[in-house]
Amino acid sequence: MITVHHLETSRSQRILWLLEELGLPYELKLYKRHPVTRLAPPELKKVHPLGKSPVVTDDGLAVAESAPILEHIAERHLAQGGRWPDELVHLVPERGTPEAFQMRFWMHFAEGSLMNWAVMKLVFMTIPTQPMPFFVRPIARELCKRVQQQLIDPNLSTSLAFIEAHLSRHTWFAGQHLTLADFQMSFAVEALLQRAGGAQQYPHLMAYRDRMVARPAYQRAIAKGGPVVMG
Repeated sequence: MITVHHLETSRSQRILWLLEELGLPYELKLYKRHPVTRLAPPELKKVHPLGKSPVVTDDGLAVAESAPILEHIAERHLAQGGRWPDELVHLVPERGTPEAFQMRFWMHFAEGSLMNWAVMKLVFMTIPTQPMPFFVRPIARELCKRVQQQLIDPNLSTSLAFIEAHLSRHTWFAGQHLTLADFQMSFAVEALLQRAGGAQQYPHLMAYRDRMVARPAYQRAIAKGGPVVMG
């Protein structure tokens, strides 16, 4: 059986959603972040040397990183004689099709081009709120503001415009059907809409999120794993 080592408000919510969609049995182990640093607890290093989430264990194999985990679960499901639920027959598009190309692109885009800016946004929003000498705080606040305005926000805006244009033409990220790309992008979508601001400028992205969170399997994943991103 697959065991999901789930860190609260983390990318491992993607994994729970896929497992719920497929109806696969799994064990859920919950981990709390440090209340001050918000880092993962040291116990996760006993599961995988990186000590981060998501990570799953499956018959003695520890698999880390979202994309390999999603692919592992999909391959494992078929290898054990499973069949896709009717609504998920396009979960892994046929090789060589436009849908397969789109799925591969968004699987890599999520972490390769997008989440680094979303994480930087969170970091530079958080720095001025941390304990520091009172005379340093105005400097830190101004520096973080400039970095966001001149570097982070323009890159986030470019990504948001790109995603919005794509979703104006597609129901899901790889086309008209749900694929692994949607599970990979799900955390990024939630993080972007929370941190970028001006979400009303992106109606297609917001409509996409509404479709995503309306799925019963997504709701079951949230009920078991908790919120996707920190409030």
